[in-house]
Amino acid sequence: MEQQYPVLIVDDDAKLRELLTQYLEGYGYEVSTLPSGEGIIEEVKNSSPAIVILDIMMPGKDGLEVLRDLRPHSNVPVIMLTAKGEDTDRIVGLELGADDYISKPFNPRELLARIKAVLRRAQAPDKQNSPNSGQINVAGVVLHLAHQKLEIEGDSLELSSTEFKLLKALMENPGLPMTRDDLMTSVWGKDFNAFDRSIDVHISKLRALLKPYPDHESRIKTVWGTGYMFVSE
Repeated sequence: MEQQYPVLIVDDDAKLRELLTQYLEGYGYEVSTLPSGEGIIEEVKNSSPAIVILDIMMPGKDGLEVLRDLRPHSNVPVIMLTAKGEDTDRIVGLELGADDYISKPFNPRELLARIKAVLRRAQAPDKQNSPNSGQINVAGVVLHLAHQKLEIEGDSLELSSTEFKLLKALMENPGLPMTRDDLMTSVWGKDFNAFDRSIDVHISKLRALLKPYPDHESRIKTVWGTGYMFVSE
């Protein structure tokens, strides 16, 4: 039987929380809910959910503020619930560390599929990289595979799961231009329905990590009409 995981739903819509709880529990998931972002850090620490479903449009602190508060304390995967067509919210959510998004209204089956896809991606590094799997070192930029950390000039930098996979794909192919489609497949898999800016947002975050290091701030090069390339020279 496929392993199921605990899910935390944060949404001010009581009917939606009840509907999703019944639906996901029908597939064996253990579901907990919150009507707002208040107390989410404590709830994540106490119940250790494998994934959080977080609505953006909530009274008081909206979902983006809640995600901003959560990220320093936990890297738990987060799927954002956004208003249809709100690309700005999606971009900001990705910048803050969201793993996926889905627009309201949505079919619960689509949410279930996205939960499964995000969990597969989140679990992949643990399955594929053991403590002995080593590192990738390109021109002094070191990516530690087992711990998903970036090392530059003795500094250890934390990476999200998405940032790690994107940088890994680029550093495994130094000097080789990679298309956005290639990168999206490497990072999110074929089942991810990304919008055009997804890769660009995460590239910007990686460049921000490299910027304080003059010898490495230009390692990720834009290849116009193609995508991106990790420069080794």
